[in-house]
Amino acid sequence: MKRRSLFALLIAASLVAPLAGAAEPMVIRMSTTTSTDNSGLLGWLLPPFEAKTNSKVNVISVGTGKALELGKNGDVDVTLVHARAAEDKFVADGWGVDRRDVMYNDFIVAGPTSDPARIKGGKDVLAAFRKIHDSGAKFISRGDNSGTDIMEKAYWKSAGIAPAGSTYISAGLGMGEVLNMAAELQAYTLTDRATYGAYKAKTGLEVVVEGDKSMYNPYGIIAVNPAKHPGVNYKGAKLLIDWITSPEGQARIASFKPAGQQLFFPTAIKPINQK
Repeated sequence: MKRRSLFALLIAASLVAPLAGAAEPMVIRMSTTTSTDNSGLLGWLLPPFEAKTNSKVNVISVGTGKALELGKNGDVDVTLVHARAAEDKFVADGWGVDRRDVMYNDFIVAGPTSDPARIKGGKDVLAAFRKIHDSGAKFISRGDNSGTDIMEKAYWKSAGIAPAGSTYISAGLGMGEVLNMAAELQAYTLTDRATYGAYKAKTGLEVVVEGDKSMYNPYGIIAVNPAKHPGVNYKGAKLLIDWITSPEGQARIASFKPAGQQLFFPTAIKPINQK
């Protein structure tokens, strides 16, 4: 009887030991823009990194302004955003370190098929904004201090227009929700191409303006400065930054092609044929 009890204990111990020895995944907190999340990129990009490093990336998807604010407060370890001037200030003020270029896509103006402002096919975003304003057509603004919102406000300023009134709606929402609102109200909006692609079938909105050089939309990744917030997971942040900007991470970004269309283009590594 004693032998059987001892044998049972040994078997139980052999089953429990591997479980007890398994390391808990390292948690990395990342704030990022709604475009990387709404487009489906993060669901494609992060799992290989998590499996390779035994980590779990907890994503907070908000506008760029809020994403950087979370970093400033030490509520995240790393941030992936798209507003270069704001990113540079975040680093210059000492809140972030190790900023790297990651990828780019572009902004487009999306609108209803009826195109009341008659701007479809245009490539001049400022001219398009003037026509939208002059026509009295509705325009939905993010209104959330996101990278897209910052860019939109800059276009209006460059066009010499201070939009206001019932036709200009500041939503204070993420890009996906704004696209849904634009579809419902038959309005125009500025959007990144990736999120538009994810919502195109649902909204029925069309690309009406694209190709303006000023609509280039670069993304960067920044670690929160551990000198400002000693409790942040700088090791995990650096691990994620190094992987996303590595050949493996950059190839993963390039291979994200919903419906066969590439939505983000890596910039951390130059193409082989580029000197």
